[in-house]
Amino acid sequence: MANSKYEYVKSFEVEDEVMPPNLIVVRIDGRDFRRFSEVHEFEKPNDEKALNLMNQCAMAVLEEYPDIVFSYGYSDEYSFVLKKTSKFYQRRSSKISSVIVSFFSSVYVTKWKEFFPHKELRYPPSFRSRIVSCALLEVLQTYLAWRQKDCHVQNQYNTCFWELVTKGGKTEIEAQEILKDAKEQDRNELLHQQFGINYNDCLALFRQGTCIFKTEVEHVVKYNEDGTPVKRLRRKPSIFHSENIAGRSFWNEHASLLKELRGFSEDCFKLNPDYIRSFLFESKMMPSIWIVIRIDGCHFHRFSDIHEFNKPNDKQALDLMNLCAVAVLEEFQDIIFSYGVSDEYSFVLKKDSQLYQRRASEIVSVILSFFSSMYVMKWKDVFPKKELKYPPSFDGRAVCYPSAEILRDYLAWRQVDCHINNQYNTCFWSIVKSGKSKSEAQSYLKGTQAREKNELLLKEFGIDYNTLPPMFRQGSSVFRVKTETSIRENGASVRKAQTEIITEYCNIIEQSFWESHPSILD
Repeated sequence: MANSKYEYVKSFEVEDEVMPPNLIVVRIDGRDFRRFSEVHEFEKPNDEKALNLMNQCAMAVLEEYPDIVFSYGYSDEYSFVLKKTSKFYQRRSSKISSVIVSFFSSVYVTKWKEFFPHKELRYPPSFRSRIVSCALLEVLQTYLAWRQKDCHVQNQYNTCFWELVTKGGKTEIEAQEILKDAKEQDRNELLHQQFGINYNDCLALFRQGTCIFKTEVEHVVKYNEDGTPVKRLRRKPSIFHSENIAGRSFWNEHASLLKELRGFSEDCFKLNPDYIRSFLFESKMMPSIWIVIRIDGCHFHRFSDIHEFNKPNDKQALDLMNLCAVAVLEEFQDIIFSYGVSDEYSFVLKKDSQLYQRRASEIVSVILSFFSSMYVMKWKDVFPKKELKYPPSFDGRAVCYPSAEILRDYLAWRQVDCHINNQYNTCFWSIVKSGKSKSEAQSYLKGTQAREKNELLLKEFGIDYNTLPPMFRQGSSVFRVKTETSIRENGASVRKAQTEIITEYCNIIEQSFWESHPSILD
């Protein structure tokens, strides 16, 4: 990071480490997936393809993050359990939950066409995530039993509901009234007597949900000269279905679970959801202060190398980030301003925002998930001839700033950092492209000041730094402006006010910008 007088704003960031030996569970679930399933015409009560897409995303998560040793999912939710000795992201709650939900969202969009080749993805899916900090293994056991019980209850109800609506001729309100006080046995009898369905014969995928964890399988690594295969054991995610994933008989027969999490000493018979909810690792942000959600690309040095982004700046890649930021402002009205540079973006929520009751994990995860999905969806629009070789991911955090002055200092810090990093990178890549090695370029630039870098660019490479595109030097600001337009009403011209989201490349450190746009922080 660059050093500047604005560095003090980092002191407002808070630590959110999940202390050992607590077990970490990351639970994600779809945001407004009832609407998503209707818009995309998922089958009711269960769409097997949609569930298998969720399962493939979960398998990709386990492949990507070795610290995740177990996952369980149904409908539009998934829970990921990290091994008890995990040091993943130094056990920081915001980092862990955000990067997993981001990667999951990117994979969901990436794999959509594999499962729905004839169905257009009409808008970006998004998920919210939160951390459950399990103080004891018994808490994890009860948590898993609770989620599987919820899977069963929801699926049994939905199966009855949609049979009544689609085959029984009932309206949705009538079906709800019939099932209002029905017990489990009543619902089973309704299915059997009216529709000839034995609930226990329904697919285990629907009734029990899906477990995914790694097991050792034989993998062919090469072939001998005589053609015989050479095999090695490799840990690979596998799918399992069980009536009781929290039972000793299931859990304790899998060596990988015993090794990473230990075994259950007895079966779980009592469920108290309120008790489990008390272990939610939640941070509710104070009222009447500014909230900034900052997202950063994960391993984007590698991502940019593999996708052959131009150095030191790729205009198309920056345009893609900006398109995603504009989409975020269109989706979330509480976001009043955003600033982005390179692979990062900061989103400012209005001071009195009640988005998700100001719960940090939900705000961060939903914005990050939406941004990640949009990044994948818009990739072909920006890079029509370039294949997306693997799903990108971002991490995020929420930081609170008590005054508009400190908030502006935060944004100034990010813009100063943009300038210093871009000036350095412009020099670095100019030297490298001239034939020097990367280590030689680093050595040459070590200790140089801004004036010396400008002179180097001008004298050695004929580059006037101040004439480079403002997007590279100053970053991108995305915000709303009020405009007026003329429309015809009853034969007369009427002027109407409307709001437009714009992207500008300007100096946001100076007072003049905020004086020109007083409504942003007003």
